[in-house]
Amino acid sequence: MNERALLTAILTALLGGCVVGPTYRPPAASAPARWATPLEDGETDSPAALAAWWSSFGDPSLDRLVATAVSSNLTLRVAEERVREARAERDAVAGGRGPTLGASTGYSRNRYGGNSFPPLPPGTPLDFNLYSVGFDAGWELDLFGGIRRSVEAATADIGAAEYAQRDVLVSVVAEVARNYIDARAYQRRLAITRQNITAQEDIVSLTRNRFQNGLSSDLDVEQATALLTATRAQVPALQTGFEQSAHHLATLLGEPPGALLDGMSSVKPIPLTPPVVPIGLPSDLLQRRPDVRRTERELAAATARIGAARAQLFPDFSLTGDVGLESLHASNWLEGASRYWSFGPTLEWNLFEAGRLRAIVRVQDARQEQALDEYRQTVLSALEDVENALVAYAKEQIRRESLDQSAHASEQALELSTELYRSGLVDFLDVLDAERSLYAAQDALVQSEQSVSIDLVQLYKALGGGWEQSPGAR
Repeated sequence: MNERALLTAILTALLGGCVVGPTYRPPAASAPARWATPLEDGETDSPAALAAWWSSFGDPSLDRLVATAVSSNLTLRVAEERVREARAERDAVAGGRGPTLGASTGYSRNRYGGNSFPPLPPGTPLDFNLYSVGFDAGWELDLFGGIRRSVEAATADIGAAEYAQRDVLVSVVAEVARNYIDARAYQRRLAITRQNITAQEDIVSLTRNRFQNGLSSDLDVEQATALLTATRAQVPALQTGFEQSAHHLATLLGEPPGALLDGMSSVKPIPLTPPVVPIGLPSDLLQRRPDVRRTERELAAATARIGAARAQLFPDFSLTGDVGLESLHASNWLEGASRYWSFGPTLEWNLFEAGRLRAIVRVQDARQEQALDEYRQTVLSALEDVENALVAYAKEQIRRESLDQSAHASEQALELSTELYRSGLVDFLDVLDAERSLYAAQDALVQSEQSVSIDLVQLYKALGGGWEQSPGAR
């Protein structure tokens, strides 16, 4: 075969070479046609509008905090940097598809051994200089697609990193909303506690007046005082809860823990949930949840790496060449007679590796199976998250309505029992029980309102909302 025929054969193989390994196809993931949990209390299966779900609470302060967190959260920045890292790694892998070119130059002082073999001709100088300059080039022909599969895997890694960044964004936004709701709930509970303290102080004054007038015993005074001090003891714990929520909120915004204490000190209500919450269909969830999309990309990368591993079982073809100038004397170093060159194809094939290469293929096969199972498990977990959030949101609203009725009834019971006690028609124990019931009912109502709002946040998070308008979303 002449040189032209050989070159033609090599180029034909390069352009039409096969790509070993399985061709990736996205797995078929089944989703139910409808949610198992009945949609009620405002939820609908209309297309979900989740790009800025936090705005549905109608709280400008929450909107500002979320915007700050999206731009400043340090965990989110780390995720964004990992995306850049994955892109750079793909570029490094893709660089293996093209030729390489190198240059070298050098000078060396050398000496032959006097007793070298074969013997040097008489009069040959043992000491000599060597001047050289040259270029070398090489091109590994990716005939079996090993490099192409590696690039395919690295590209899938970029997608996985991007969806991981979006998953972090979803979590950060939800965490900001949750801590903001917690902080407002602690403020509300503090306000209720202080209102009850004021009312209980009035009851203590009433029992003392009645005792001084001989209308009751000092037992009433001591019982009223005990309830008052027990209620006062709730204040430090509630203040701690508020400050801890504000501290964590500041950390989520990339600021020192105490940065938001002054700004959050003004009391504001717990953000109210919207009357209608469209959540879409289960089939929409698989495209919207970043963690599901991430595991799908990880599966694609694992599949491509099987091909990259299998390509190592086949020979490597390369085109290499050298050209340069070499001389024993600097005076004629750059003359045409100093030229040298070489060019030709090379083949390398690891014929025996004691099963190492085939073991590497089996490793990649196992990793691909793991990635597939992880994808399926992530889909199931995503569906479970939404179902659990739907149940919690619906049932807590029912509980909130009952607690609201209980709080109103307890308030009326306290008013009636206090008036009857003033008139001497009931024992003080009735007043004491009414006070305890009122405080417990009011505090439970606030906590239920807090839970309803947090359950909605959890529902939005389970639906994968909040990343569509982020700078990195594509």
